[in-house]
Amino acid sequence: MEKPATELARRLAEQAETVCRHYLSKGRREGRYWLVGDTANTPGASLYVRLSDSPDGRGAAGKWTDAATGEHGDLLDVIAITRATRSMRETLDEARRFLSLPPEPPPPEDWGRRREPKAPRGTPEAARRLFAASRPITSSVVEAYLRKRALADLRQYDALRFHPHCYYRPSEDDGPETKPAWPAMIAAVTDLTGAVTGVHRTWLDAGTIDKAPVAYPRRAMGHLLGHGVRFGPAGPVMSAGEGLETMLSLRRAMPTMPAIAGLSSAHLAALLFPGVLRRLYVARDNDPAGDAAVALLTERASAAGIELIALSPMLDDFNADLRKLGLHRLIAHLRPQLAPGDVGLLASLLPALSA
Repeated sequence: MEKPATELARRLAEQAETVCRHYLSKGRREGRYWLVGDTANTPGASLYVRLSDSPDGRGAAGKWTDAATGEHGDLLDVIAITRATRSMRETLDEARRFLSLPPEPPPPEDWGRRREPKAPRGTPEAARRLFAASRPITSSVVEAYLRKRALADLRQYDALRFHPHCYYRPSEDDGPETKPAWPAMIAAVTDLTGAVTGVHRTWLDAGTIDKAPVAYPRRAMGHLLGHGVRFGPAGPVMSAGEGLETMLSLRRAMPTMPAIAGLSSAHLAALLFPGVLRRLYVARDNDPAGDAAVALLTERASAAGIELIALSPMLDDFNADLRKLGLHRLIAHLRPQLAPGDVGLLASLLPALSA
């Protein structure tokens, strides 16, 4: 006999498009997929849900993947996240209501001794526990990984930590030999008050000083919408972008300007603005998703009375600029893109260019 969760997930998959139209209503159908920004129902196309089984049998209806974060799951996960259910039981009850099925019979007396599955995306509490269990990055593979990307002197950033043995849940795209744990860079996702609401994990290979050889070496957990990884306190002039390495590269060129990494184009577009913010520089990625994020963020900033200025890299992104072209060329490239008043603010960083 199928377990209740397995049976409900199968029934939901049989009505995958109807489920998506209800719980991911801001998305759209494209061929065999439903496209949306993320599991929080943000507009976009980062997350895709299979609406039917693939002809080669490798992909099943109802399965989804977020290309920006590497998260994946089934339609029960979608219900859990969009409805913010507090337990698996609540998720299954919501699925039954959607499917017009009778409620589950009352649990037996020993229900309390049974361990309920954790929510697949992880809760803010789980994210805080993981961050608290992590260590400073000093003398770790995280520090070596960042240094390899021309990102040095990062010990000042409390948002970054190192976990020596971080659990990795293999996906259907991983091979059977995939290890269940790797060293990882743990980045704290915080809200406007500084409270940790989630974490971003980058699994690393200590042998190659590079990302671990897994299908999805970057994943986030917790509550991300509106929040980000913050470097420096909020101020009237700030910068924001998608990736950690992008924003750390900009901090090397503009170390006094507070920065936020949104972690994906959809989450960048949904960032909440600090009350003190008056001008926001957005580090755009040279791709359609980056263009869409900047357009939506510009519209939101204008409505809030915030000036938005898009910063464009010379190559694919600002970390590529820093690694391949060097810090001085990156600074020279950024200078004409800044408002005149902000060049003066950064004069100590640009002594040769501010004369």
